[in-house]
Amino acid sequence: MWRLKVADGGNDPYIYSTNNFVGRQTWEFDPHYGTPEERAEVEAARENFWKNRYKVKPSSDLLWRMQFLREKRFKQTIRQVKVENEEEITYETATTAMRRAAHFFSAMQASDGHWPGENAGPLFLLPPLVMCLYITGHLETVFPGEYRKEMLRFIYCHQNEDGGWGLHVEAHSNMHCTVLNYICLRILGEGPDGGKDNACSRGRKWILDHGGAVSIPTWGKAWLSILGLFDWAGCKSMPPEFWMLPSFLPLRPAKIWCNFRLVYMPMSYLYGKRFVAPISPLILQLREELHTQPYNEINWKKVRHLCAKEDLYFPHLLIQDLVWDSVYIFTEPFLTRWPFNKLREKGLEITMKHIHYEDENSRYINIACVEKVLCMLACWVEDPFGDYFKKHLARLPDFIWIGEDGIKMQTFGSQLWDTSLGLEALLACQITDEIGPTLMAGHDYLNKSQVRDNPSGDFRSMYRHICKGSWTFSDQDQGWQVSDCTAEGLKCCLLLSVMPPEIVGEKIKTERLCDAINVLLSLQSKNGGISGWEPAGTSKWLELLNPSELFEDVFIEQEYVECTASAIDALVLFKKLHPGHRKQEIENFITKAVQYFEDIQRPDGSWYGNWGICFTYATWFALRGLAAAGKTYHDCLAVRKAADFLLKLQLDDGGWGESYLSCLAKRSKT
Repeated sequence: MWRLKVADGGNDPYIYSTNNFVGRQTWEFDPHYGTPEERAEVEAARENFWKNRYKVKPSSDLLWRMQFLREKRFKQTIRQVKVENEEEITYETATTAMRRAAHFFSAMQASDGHWPGENAGPLFLLPPLVMCLYITGHLETVFPGEYRKEMLRFIYCHQNEDGGWGLHVEAHSNMHCTVLNYICLRILGEGPDGGKDNACSRGRKWILDHGGAVSIPTWGKAWLSILGLFDWAGCKSMPPEFWMLPSFLPLRPAKIWCNFRLVYMPMSYLYGKRFVAPISPLILQLREELHTQPYNEINWKKVRHLCAKEDLYFPHLLIQDLVWDSVYIFTEPFLTRWPFNKLREKGLEITMKHIHYEDENSRYINIACVEKVLCMLACWVEDPFGDYFKKHLARLPDFIWIGEDGIKMQTFGSQLWDTSLGLEALLACQITDEIGPTLMAGHDYLNKSQVRDNPSGDFRSMYRHICKGSWTFSDQDQGWQVSDCTAEGLKCCLLLSVMPPEIVGEKIKTERLCDAINVLLSLQSKNGGISGWEPAGTSKWLELLNPSELFEDVFIEQEYVECTASAIDALVLFKKLHPGHRKQEIENFITKAVQYFEDIQRPDGSWYGNWGICFTYATWFALRGLAAAGKTYHDCLAVRKAADFLLKLQLDDGGWGESYLSCLAKRSKT
């Protein structure tokens, strides 16, 4: 049976940590773990998910919850309350329900103080990992039988009724994820017509009915080229010489959003190498299965900009296609021949230098999983037996999560984010005498998870920003500062700092709180908004060069409503408790941030959310920030408009809900 392990570094000599692995969450399979009754409970959860997979597509993350409640022998002692129709909701009733929830939530806390949980959903994350391990020859050793069994379960569970796979578990089928998951099934051992419920034949039919694999988007074309199922000539140019561009140019690496930049860094290395994996019998079969015409007859240059309509979220202008074609025509014929190939060699060398820097400063976790797999493959291509690749292998367990729907690959974890919001909720309950140990453990986790140092060396030349004093989205080892995570972590520490240390532990030193303030202040833009990872301010027109068809607004860093609101909330509380530190700068920050909210509010009173669904989520954050800044319904037009928006959105049962389709349509959909 599967078991979740917390803050465990294992015995791998190639793994290391900055805080003794606090926040790390990994799964192991133990054939002797669990009683027959417990195993039957897990199987029942799996069967229930399968039967209802088209009705409820996300998992309920039941496996670790069952484990924690069982290991802690949790028994709910607070009675359940029910409120009948037309019955008055009393203070006692509400308090009882709150206490019951708080005690249950406390039981879900891990031994190191954080709250575990799944951070997955996209269906394009797992297949590249499987492909990478297949190419490097490590699939059997890294993922033995039980792992592959659960991977197959996940792919089967999330195949749509039409035979395809979507961008995420809720989405309509598209070419990118259908091709990748089909290949994944074949690598994991399923035959062309194999798989549960005829998964392979149904998936292949979807692909061929929609034009074949040549219409896969840009990122998919790159992965197929790596596998030998496509040709690099059909890919948009990704020259590694890009990482040599001088800083005075308007388009240079530092101008690109960090998450996007770190995808294209290893991708450009593989492109520059024209790396193609050894062509196995399986790859030859897949060449026949995925394309609508013989592989050797495909005109690769003609399909460079071809993209299935199901994948085309960000259509490209003709001028952009001409730009990418021009880059290819005017660089590749020269950079692959003497003497200009010396420049290509230098470009590859510099690109790999940046890859190693990112790997080392994130303890080989990287900023997220898409980048992780590409960097790992690039290290293997450079040296299949080197320590860099071995260090990557050691961190793969950090990305694996198991639910009743099988094994999925996480973007990474959301440990810090979940723990901060959870602690804020528990503190709001005002039942410290009942949950003191929970608060103390959570405080200890926050203390040990704050990033203590900036990236190593001359980090600005490596396109990194300050991170000392920040909190990441996940754990300290990952090392990437995030503004709203820093703000929420800071707010929790401030709230806990005014409570008795014998209940919540020693408060974090003021100097470290000031470091967090420094990070937040550094991320505010001229328009008053705050960015996520690095300072924004790059010219908006550069977004037109976004080469991805699947994603919009991902080429440059931008400001976010949610991050701005979290920052206001934390800064207001900090100013109250530490009025002597950078008071004027903080006040100016808050004033500009409030103006930012007012400037970008939509006519209907809402704000667009980037990190949740969608208008309800962002409007809640914006109102929270405005309220922290002292704005009320009576003195602020933005607050009144937002309140009216939320009232109009309220459902008949009294609650609120919103579809993910709001994000795509840019208008509210319930």
